Amino acid sequence: MKMFVVRNRWLPFKGFAAINLFGVLVCRKDTTLTADLIRHERIHTAQMVEMLIVGFYVWYVVEWLVRVLLPGRAYGNIAFEREAYRHMSEEDYLSRRPHYAWVRYLKS
Repeated sequence: MKMFVVRNRWLPFKGFAAINLFGVLVCRKDTTLTADLIRHERIHTAQMVEMLIVGFYVWYVVEWLVRVLLPGRAYGNIAFEREAYRHMSEEDYLSRRPHYAWVRYLKS
């Protein structure tokens, strides 16, 4: 599955390589798109599909708001991100990924 990529000067915010908006990969003009980064974003697309897109964004923001109050880096502790970072180097992950796999990353 090929991912549609939009390069620009503004998004994502500095410090982030890319952002997946509704299955479209948005990155700055100078971002190097590695296979791992693309797999990371494809994992997010799978999460979006199973959460009916809007649910993904609502859950993402709510979980971030909860985690910002807890110790550690809120972004890195979001279950969606934990799953994507954990499996982004596995070429076959999406073919064997169970639905709602991100749920197991909610703990701790």
